[in-house]
Amino acid sequence: MPKRVLQGVVVSDKTDKTIVVKVERRFTHPVLKKTVRRTKNYHAHDEANVAKTGQTVEIEECRPFSKTKTWRLVTTAAPESDAAAEAPAS
Repeated sequence: MPKRVLQGVVVSDKTDKTIVVKVERRFTHPVLKKTVRRTKNYHAHDEANVAKTGQTVEIEECRPFSKTKTWRLVTTAAPESDAAAEAPAS
């Protein structure tokens, strides 16, 4: 069975080798037919402590590392605020 991979934003990196990732999902409400946003926080294992708050990351489902940590960090991307600042002004 393939492992689930989710994309989200790091909201906390204060604990050692652990990050908290906020993942947003969108769906259509069954009665109102409007798009609804729901968010959930996942604790993920970050062995090298490379992810920083504000970065967009991908996490993958894995074996339990602790009571709450069953995800691990796969890839990181540059923070969105820094990416906009690095773009040259026209």
